[in-house]
Amino acid sequence: MRKPHIRRDGTGLLTVGDVTVPVEIAASFGTRRRGLLGRDGIAGALLLSPCNSVHTFRMRFAIDVAHLDRDLRVLALVTMVPGRLGLPRPRARYVLEAEAGAMARWGVRTGARLAITEAPGPAA
Repeated sequence: MRKPHIRRDGTGLLTVGDVTVPVEIAASFGTRRRGLLGRDGIAGALLLSPCNSVHTFRMRFAIDVAHLDRDLRVLALVTMVPGRLGLPRPRARYVLEAEAGAMARWGVRTGARLAITEAPGPAA
């Protein structure tokens, strides 16, 4: 099976079983650093690549955080309230963030394999 290589900012679709939701991809230093700061919520999810830990300092809402390995398999899943520092996950390659409760509704569980389909980039 071909391993995902998510290396550029953009948008796409996250597929969890039969559920598909929009996903923003933050792959550059600036977009990863900004993350969800300054937002009041997110429709869908945010994928940070590469990333193995996050914090919620200066966040306005609680988030679900899924640490994913190179094959987009969920290693750990936690809900974080604002003002917390998450533990780093050494095997994690990506972090998926969504509003608290969203991942449970989508069926994201530890051990589940996710799929990301990137939207085509601008024509070169």
